[in-house]
Amino acid sequence: MDVGGWLRTLGLGQYEALFRASEIDADILPELSEVDLEKLGVPLGHRKRLLRAIAGLATGSPLPNPPLPGLDPGIAGEGMGAIGGGNIPHRGCRS
Repeated sequence: MDVGGWLRTLGLGQYEALFRASEIDADILPELSEVDLEKLGVPLGHRKRLLRAIAGLATGSPLPNPPLPGLDPGIAGEGMGAIGGGNIPHRGCRS
């Protein structure tokens, strides 16, 4: 498996050079932990996304939360709950 291509598919291609420099290949990828990714300087949200995708590789499932077309991959799959978007009242809508 091409780890760089996999990272790009996740919308995390900015880590391709880091993974290459750290000699992280397809054999090492399943062994990565949150602590490893933190030591590499990967921010929390991206660590979680990577760990979820790595778990998906182990089960053979498709990529979790692939980037949506036309949407910045950095925000795809984040949801609105974390910023309170689920509680926005609907104004001007009458049923």
